[in-house]
Amino acid sequence: MIRRLFWTAEALLYAAFLTLDLLNAGAGWSKGLKYASILLCFVFAWAEAADWDGRLVGTALGFTLAADWFLLVLDRWYLAGVCAFCVVQVLYLARIHRLLGGGLRGTLLLRGLLVLGAEGALAALGLWEPLTAVSALYFIQLAVNALESLRPGRRYAGLALGLWLFIGCDLCVGLRNLSTFLPGAGQGGLFAFARVGMWLFYLPSQVLIASSVRKEG
Repeated sequence: MIRRLFWTAEALLYAAFLTLDLLNAGAGWSKGLKYASILLCFVFAWAEAADWDGRLVGTALGFTLAADWFLLVLDRWYLAGVCAFCVVQVLYLARIHRLLGGGLRGTLLLRGLLVLGAEGALAALGLWEPLTAVSALYFIQLAVNALESLRPGRRYAGLALGLWLFIGCDLCVGLRNLSTFLPGAGQGGLFAFARVGMWLFYLPSQVLIASSVRKEG
């Protein structure tokens, strides 16, 4: 029953803020509805949490709330927001590997090498700064988590799909940020889609991740 109420409430919030975004109206209302939808994911996850797995997801969604407070509500202190998302991905890394029963050494080595390569590339291109450095760290953790989330099995398919939709959201964020460097790019095409696409992908990702918590453990 609580799941149906959760999904219904989220669907209504989703429809409401997407309508406002498509009409390019009510930015303040849209922002409030979006944050409320993530808050609801957090509350639902803790209501369903019955073991370490549920508490891990609830904690991750708490850091997600913090990240969205900086990035969405305040629209500043972006470094703090991305750092909070880094913590989220560390918690999902812990969840995935507890479900798999270990094997952290290999994934940590892979992630470390990817991060070193990305940071080196940013430095070589003259793009390295704290925000881009942390953003690269975050995205690598998300991408590897999404790949590894395919392994625990069908029971956690919601977690896997949620992480892949998370990537879709972040690709849209990247496109939106890129459009600021390209005059006129934000008027159509992929750049225009990205404005709405960020939350088109993001809320379903969080709902799926929250719904992957099961009371029976």
